[in-house]
Amino acid sequence: MFGLGMPELLVILFIALLIFGAAKLPQIGKALGKTLNEFKEGMKEIKTDVKKAEESKESKKD
Repeated sequence: MFGLGMPELLVILFIALLIFGAAKLPQIGKALGKTLNEFKEGMKEIKTDVKKAEESKESKKD
């Protein structure tokens, strides 16, 4: 995971806790998770569009 071990992740979590406070961390985590899911869905759509374009190009070629 990007070369980060458990000690590094704990330090990052501790710093985030100090900066944002315990009340905000769940909200930030939820927003981050939602953003990552939307990004993954967008990447899937792009891959599908590229695949369809390639298939269309190949069928026109024949």
